[in-house]
Amino acid sequence: MKNLIPKGLSLQRRAKDRIPGITQLLSKRPDMFSYGVWPCYYDKAKGVYVWDIDGNKYIDMSIGGIGANILGYAVDEVDNAVIKAIKNGVSSSLNCPEDVELADMLCELHPWAQKVRFARTGGESMAIAIRIARAYTGKDIIAFCGYHGWHDWYISANIGTEDALGSHLIAGVNPAGVPKGLKNTAFPFHYNRLDELKKIVSEHKKNLGAIVMEPIRGEKPKPEFIDGVREIASETKAVLIIDEISAGFRINTGGAHLKLKIEPDIAVFSKALGNGYPIAAVIGKADIMDAAEKTFISSTNWTERTGPSAALATIKIHKREDASKHLIKIGGLVQKGWKKIAKKNSFKIEIGGMLPLSHFSFIDKKAQVIKALFIQLMLKKGFLACTSFYAMFAHTEENVTQYLKAADESFKLIAEALSNNNIDKMLLGKPSSTGFKRLVS
Repeated sequence: MKNLIPKGLSLQRRAKDRIPGITQLLSKRPDMFSYGVWPCYYDKAKGVYVWDIDGNKYIDMSIGGIGANILGYAVDEVDNAVIKAIKNGVSSSLNCPEDVELADMLCELHPWAQKVRFARTGGESMAIAIRIARAYTGKDIIAFCGYHGWHDWYISANIGTEDALGSHLIAGVNPAGVPKGLKNTAFPFHYNRLDELKKIVSEHKKNLGAIVMEPIRGEKPKPEFIDGVREIASETKAVLIIDEISAGFRINTGGAHLKLKIEPDIAVFSKALGNGYPIAAVIGKADIMDAAEKTFISSTNWTERTGPSAALATIKIHKREDASKHLIKIGGLVQKGWKKIAKKNSFKIEIGGMLPLSHFSFIDKKAQVIKALFIQLMLKKGFLACTSFYAMFAHTEENVTQYLKAADESFKLIAEALSNNNIDKMLLGKPSSTGFKRLVS
């Protein structure tokens, strides 16, 4: 297996010497899959296919660009819009009119919102939203639920605690480098646990600036939870921020909060918004968004043209093709298939996530070894696959059928290896990593 990716492994070794952690995104680190086996670098991507730098071709049934490529890879209509933007000049001393067109489009999709600010990544757009909320309310405390990026406001929740972010982000995130003065400015509560939010409010009501949550992730929101969060935000005059960076455009064209009947004050988008091109948007109610003019929020690259151009094309395609309907269908087929092949091969697995953003985990003391071997076997069969599946509009039912056949065969081989107690000998790479830790090998 190692001989299949000699260039990839060589480049990983070079990267380790030059780039702390090898990659810019934790979720793309090779050790999160199987270090020594996962190809890590791509040469080309088109539709649902990815070619690594060693020339191997795979059907991508894994993380779909970490959810950014919602339509598929290298979609001609999106790419052509970006190429046109490039040919007309990516930037100049003036602003691109696409900003205004995209702002109008986002507010039309979300009638409760009147104003928009743009950025280029999810983490920074969440930081913008938090800054606006604090500027508007004049209050510092943030109550949050879910994963919201890498910036200081969020990671500060781990200062002086054992692992406050463990069930929201990943276990073991060290807040090194985050100012200790931010301790006790951000407090987590769990999804559908209104009592936990009420406890935060009881202790910090006078200084609660914002309540932040994803609209949906691993479980559906209970109506009483949604209503309760909105009521608390209104009573405390805290800004309710809905983080749509992962959920947005998965179950409808726009924010999932529209489907779930959540009434936010601010909503934040990135990832799927540009189908892989860097773009992020913070949309909100006019009086709250106007607080952006009281504080300094500004960046040169937020004015470049490719991001808005990609977003305009992506939204138009998504709406025209009713893409979310297909994403839900494909995700449902995958989850149903996982259940079937797990039962057939006597595996205990736990399945979760909204249908277009599905994941499963092996319930076994050797779970990380099993995961790595599954990845290894699927690579050999021509699939990028792990324990997550992010649906893309380019995925077909035939892709799913092929994938589940290969997964079934892989499950069977793993079951036999477990029975014969030789699973460790079959593993060519290393077991999949869990949590956040320094890459040492």
